[in-house]
Amino acid sequence: MNTITRLFDFPHYQLEKHNLEKALITKYDGKWIATSTKEYVEKANQISRGLLRLGVKPNDKVAIISTNNRTEWNITDIGILQIAAQDVPIYPTISEEDYEYVLNHSESTYCFVSDKEVLEKVRNIEKNVPTLKGVYCFNDIEGCDSWNKVLELGKDDSNQNEVEQLMASVKEDDLATLIYTSGTTGRPKGVMLSHKNIVSNALNSSGRFPEMPGEAKALSFLPVCHIYERMLLYLYQYRGFGIYFAESLETISDNLKEVKPEVMTAVPRLLEKVYDKIIAKGADLTGIKKKLFFWSVDLGLKYEPYGANGWWYEKKLGIAKKLIFSKWQEALGGNLRVIASGSAALQPRLARVFNAAGINVMEGYGLTETSPVISVNDVRNFGFKIGTVGKLIPETEVKIAEDGEILVKGPQVMMGYYKDEQKSSEVLKDGYFHTGDIGEIDSEGFLRITDRKKEMFKTSGGKYVAPQLIENTMKQSRFIEQIMVIGDGEKMPAAFIQPNYEFTRDWAKRKGLDIGSSNEEMISNQKVIDRIQEEVTEHNEKFGKWERIKRFELTADEWSIEAEHLTPTMKLKRKVIKAKYQDLYSKIYG
Repeated sequence: MNTITRLFDFPHYQLEKHNLEKALITKYDGKWIATSTKEYVEKANQISRGLLRLGVKPNDKVAIISTNNRTEWNITDIGILQIAAQDVPIYPTISEEDYEYVLNHSESTYCFVSDKEVLEKVRNIEKNVPTLKGVYCFNDIEGCDSWNKVLELGKDDSNQNEVEQLMASVKEDDLATLIYTSGTTGRPKGVMLSHKNIVSNALNSSGRFPEMPGEAKALSFLPVCHIYERMLLYLYQYRGFGIYFAESLETISDNLKEVKPEVMTAVPRLLEKVYDKIIAKGADLTGIKKKLFFWSVDLGLKYEPYGANGWWYEKKLGIAKKLIFSKWQEALGGNLRVIASGSAALQPRLARVFNAAGINVMEGYGLTETSPVISVNDVRNFGFKIGTVGKLIPETEVKIAEDGEILVKGPQVMMGYYKDEQKSSEVLKDGYFHTGDIGEIDSEGFLRITDRKKEMFKTSGGKYVAPQLIENTMKQSRFIEQIMVIGDGEKMPAAFIQPNYEFTRDWAKRKGLDIGSSNEEMISNQKVIDRIQEEVTEHNEKFGKWERIKRFELTADEWSIEAEHLTPTMKLKRKVIKAKYQDLYSKIYG
């Protein structure tokens, strides 16, 4: 079997080509437990047979909600896909209402959950989901059927021929999965991805990964309900890498040292955390050691690939690598060959310093709707340029529209949004997918993202924030006249706020407070700041943790059309406002 056309072909291909003793490795009760390729395929077949006995039919939807990445997820995924059904991975931390919406919209018949917390959320809304016939749990939890029950049901292999027939019936253009993305407003949209969408993306992205040693290991911790990590898991299987599932974000540094992986994925937020930790350690040094450390960091921040800084720089860098950066590599396990960074914009300084340290951080770009990769940097053959998202992967075409929007054509472009012809036709026009991002391609073929057409942005943790939604909610407060949410590429959302001066003065008078006569005095008055904080805190409750306004600064001038804060239709001129209050921005984010 040389050609992979459907997602469940990956483990079968691995069995034939690599047959790993350690294919999927998860930590249970402090011990790494490995599943071989052979076991992986056998258990997936068992899940397939068990699901058939539960009455799952082709095109039925089965939901998977897991707090952490784990071997069971992959086995369940393949088991579902092999019988021509589709899976619906759900992000564990969304609200109960969203669980209910996604399970109903997708008409999921069964649901696999990882743990007690997720189970409780499902139990609370289960009665409102008429299609749901049963819930199975990966962990052993009282009052919930274990996923082992499905495996048991599939022990008897007398219906394996039915599994084989269904596998043979699945075509590459068939729907494989529904991935619900957070919309700017209202409900999540179900992105329909076919087998071909994801398979082509895994195979075409694989070429951007350098050759690896025989028993290469990958560490996986980004949520597998996102297409980014999921596509990479198929890519790792194709390449014959053993996949180790990190326990959690908190344990990452321990897991890196235990596993010593060659490859992992990251979001910029994680790289920021790693960098901050390293810098904090350097700050604790004294004397010559401290001087050397910061000399190396400064050198790293000036890094350009391919020796562009000249021989003298490279010579100094060699010294920094020996004395300082080698320790950074050790902290990450010592074997890392490449870190694929995606899901949000990577600050160029991080790309510079990590690559200077010999840790190849390669930034890419994509969307759920493009399965996800459109372009990615590759350190080989001059395929790496800092500040860009690399060159397009094979079979992918990008056209820059009149208004600068990035339009994409290729086998990775989604089938459309589930049960939503109108939204599908808004983004799939004239044979191209309209990304909503603004960008340019330079003379060497590197893609650069310059702006978001949509106002939505991502924090450095890769979480979407819809500023308008938050702004409109906050403006319900009588203390807040105007507000702009900021935080694109930063670790948390924050805001500039123009208070309602008149209302705030009335409030101060009623309370017998002296808050000064000028706007300047008012906005620097601690009682005013505290009162507005109360309003922000109250409205924050309506949003997910990652969307909440963590800090704000008040402005003393009134936002107006004349002063160019607002468009004639009273919309915020975001770029202008951000530029006007650059000092406040720096105060918030340092």
